[in-house]
Amino acid sequence: MTDEDATRLAEELEGLRARVEALEARAARGVAGAIGPEQPADEDAAPEDDVFWALNGLRARLDEAGPEAGAEAGAVMLLGSVTLPAGPVEWQYGTPAGPLLQEDWSDRVTALAALSHPVRLELLRQVLHGVETTAALTELEGLGTTGQLHHHLRQLIAGGWLRQRGRGRYEVPPERVVPLLVCLMGVRPA
Repeated sequence: MTDEDATRLAEELEGLRARVEALEARAARGVAGAIGPEQPADEDAAPEDDVFWALNGLRARLDEAGPEAGAEAGAVMLLGSVTLPAGPVEWQYGTPAGPLLQEDWSDRVTALAALSHPVRLELLRQVLHGVETTAALTELEGLGTTGQLHHHLRQLIAGGWLRQRGRGRYEVPPERVVPLLVCLMGVRPA
């Protein structure tokens, strides 16, 4: 065996070792785990077998957009299709991660704080389930007095999680349904 053959064989062996380590790491995280840059999209996987179909689609769009799109740091995306008593909501939004990581987040405090009370979360859940009037909400157990209820409704409106549809009627704006559910999914206990 020549030195050139030995070098080529060592390089191939190192490549195989790296691929096996990446596969083992992916298997250790489980199918629902995070996918890292060392695990490219499985080009040969059938669409129904591709667990990371949305992520792979996002990556493909980033590759197509190129560096001039400002997505050097990657991108984040929210998407969902939800059927509620008020009707279906389908929504998606994506943005480059770089600018999002750099901008001031202090303007999000009101929206995030509005979600920080159990009564407000219950109000949102009830409204999503079709309980949309102040009268119907006051009949529910555990939401406090009428004054407390109005206080919580005002906080949710100020945070953009609720809006009034006429006097005493509330709805979760369609563009907030999926982000709300994503927030809740993101903090679901393991």
